[in-house]
Amino acid sequence: MIETIQHDDGRVELNADAEESIRRSSLYNDDLAPVPVAKRNWTTYNYAALWISMAHCIPTYMMASGLISAGMNWWQALITILLGNTIVLVPILLNSHPGTKYGIPFPVFARAAYGTGGSNLPALMRAIVACGWFGIQAWIGGQALQTFFAAFIPGWHDLLGAAVGGHTPTEWLSFLIFWGMNILIIYRGMDLLRMVENWAAPYVLVMTGILLTWILYQAGGIGFLLHEPGKFHTLGEFWPVFVPSLTAMVGFWATLSLNMPDFTRFGESQREQAVGQTVALPTTMVVFAAMGILITSAAIVVFPHMNPADAWDPVKLVGQFSQPVVVAISMFTVVVATLSVNIAANVVSPANDFANAFPKLISFRTGGLITGIIGILMQPWKLLADPSGYIFGWLVGYSGGLGSIAGVLIADYWIVRRKNLNLGDLYRSKGLYGGWNWRAVTSTLLGCFFAWVGLIIRELSVLYDYGWFVGFGVAFFVHWGLMKFLPPQVNTAEGE
Repeated sequence: MIETIQHDDGRVELNADAEESIRRSSLYNDDLAPVPVAKRNWTTYNYAALWISMAHCIPTYMMASGLISAGMNWWQALITILLGNTIVLVPILLNSHPGTKYGIPFPVFARAAYGTGGSNLPALMRAIVACGWFGIQAWIGGQALQTFFAAFIPGWHDLLGAAVGGHTPTEWLSFLIFWGMNILIIYRGMDLLRMVENWAAPYVLVMTGILLTWILYQAGGIGFLLHEPGKFHTLGEFWPVFVPSLTAMVGFWATLSLNMPDFTRFGESQREQAVGQTVALPTTMVVFAAMGILITSAAIVVFPHMNPADAWDPVKLVGQFSQPVVVAISMFTVVVATLSVNIAANVVSPANDFANAFPKLISFRTGGLITGIIGILMQPWKLLADPSGYIFGWLVGYSGGLGSIAGVLIADYWIVRRKNLNLGDLYRSKGLYGGWNWRAVTSTLLGCFFAWVGLIIRELSVLYDYGWFVGFGVAFFVHWGLMKFLPPQVNTAEGE
């Protein structure tokens, strides 16, 4: 029986009988179900707005600071950011295709390569990283709220007593308020998320532009930073810093390079999602990082008493202003920027990933709540305490694991299966993809091993510096080879 309807534009959906049959499966719930073609309504603007709002976040703003503190000058930092984001755009687009074609989220797409049981390995690996990112962004948003409240409430910082665990009770309260705002939007669903992304993208860009214009005017120029030479005089000095920095830039969006099907499943066409992402991602990342460099450069001139390290943190920078209205508007902008990126980049995917593990027990909303709780338990205030550790530890470290997953998914979908999936069997425990595909699991583990072995064997540290690339390459070729020479036997048994 033919279960699917293929439209002229290549998009596929289940017919009514097939959809009814998979509803009874333990692998099905409404949040993981394929999106009907009639409801795939995201346009080029929606995808461009999604990336613009996700890129307009404090970690992007601060990204150049880590590179410059490592010894790069301003243009070396921007080229590294541009190159890293151009590279990661490739796996993002490749993994976006099945979302638009079949209307499926990332963990369901992963069932094709890893098996219906094995898909929990990449899904939960991706989810844990997202929980860490959720915590980081929630802490940043909480700091912005803390500054916002302090602008209007006298003595706000010490209002609830002395510091606990290195932070005042009002800081913890602001963090929890921002945390709750994220969870509230997730409980309202993807339509509200799309609305938030659509208006947050232009708003944040306009407000950052206004801040840039004002502070450059006050400084009478762009300050000394752009004229400062980098610390590197030869390629031999530059390369050991450039390589892990480039890997970190790729790692910055390595999470989204896996789970873009969570968003492209709503796409009107392949062209809409591809153009929107290609136009928005690399350009926005570079422009926003450049704005961060310019604002920081001018701030050091306007506020000469300020610690140069604090000038890279926009929350601390805005705290230098004496006008409550200016502080309020600026902090509201930071809150909007952080809220939009946090929900889109760090809640949607793990919510689906946790739901994939127990579809009948965990819904999208429950998965979002689990994400929020784990994000707190990962203590994001410690991850952000050291900028160098943040870039060279956190970003480089997890990039190797996510690169391994990307290698398996891309090899499986584009080369092994040639973009052809049995949509109904992705929801059946005894269909074509039932159980665990040991080939994909082995490929992922080998990719992770070679990407991380440099942490243990100092002589192989270069592999860790190239973590994402090593993990991707090893997993890609191992999976391709295993599927070619030791292909799984086709399971034709019927079942749920």
